[in-house]
Amino acid sequence: MSSQLSRRLFILQMLLFITACAGEETSNQQLELVIGVISYGEGKQALERFVRFRRYLGEKTRAFIQLEPTFNENIAIERIQRRAWSLVFAPAGLAAIASANYQYLPIFPLQVESTSRAILVVRKDSPLRQLKDLQNKIVALGLQGSATGYYIPLYNLYGLTLAEILFAPTPKTVLEWVVQGKAAAGAISLEEFNLYRRKLGAAEFRILFSDSQSVPPGAVLIGSNIEKNRQERIRNYLKDAPPNLIQDVGYVPNAEAPNYQYMISVVKRVTSIAARLNSKPVRLF
Repeated sequence: MSSQLSRRLFILQMLLFITACAGEETSNQQLELVIGVISYGEGKQALERFVRFRRYLGEKTRAFIQLEPTFNENIAIERIQRRAWSLVFAPAGLAAIASANYQYLPIFPLQVESTSRAILVVRKDSPLRQLKDLQNKIVALGLQGSATGYYIPLYNLYGLTLAEILFAPTPKTVLEWVVQGKAAAGAISLEEFNLYRRKLGAAEFRILFSDSQSVPPGAVLIGSNIEKNRQERIRNYLKDAPPNLIQDVGYVPNAEAPNYQYMISVVKRVTSIAARLNSKPVRLF
């Protein structure tokens, strides 16, 4: 009887030992947080901007912080769909999709120098004068996920028939295609227009149409796959970060997260015609 009891005690001690070791191994596994940003081909600059921020967040969370710059919105949407990003620094269109469809939570707005607007531009010598003049013309858009390059222009072009839609990988490419005559008009934000037109030499443009609605700022979003208490701690770490780190990565810690209800309604309207966008001609109704 005593030998049976001893064996039971031994087995029980071994089970407790194995459980303790497994718990210690789990606790020693370092948490990994992946930060997603859209770099439009300027990945090196993005890495440099986030150096101090990654170090700060890693020290606070005791996690390995990885930065993943993506070339454009298409890649970013794929990463968001897979919930591969823990934190996302997203422009408005992408933020609306992430929050409406994939349970990402906006926590802070991104810094903006001025109110953003979606515009359609043409060459200065173009005969086009109104939005309806784009009927049966080729138009260059940005990629799915861009508020000013994709969703808002399609929302405004609703009801027209276009000869073709070209999808540009970057805002600069939109302007290049307009200059080259590949597209009669191109969709871009006013800020991107002012930035990239200076890089195209003597090329001259004219704004054909400017949307009346201001585009909300982008946002820092946190993934739903992060446990609630950890979400709140990360939010507090970002709120209390040193001002120079906040300036590096460009968010506003003392402001409410943007309201994306209007953007979400635009996304839904455009999604209803998205299956037709690669046809020729393109009927936007």
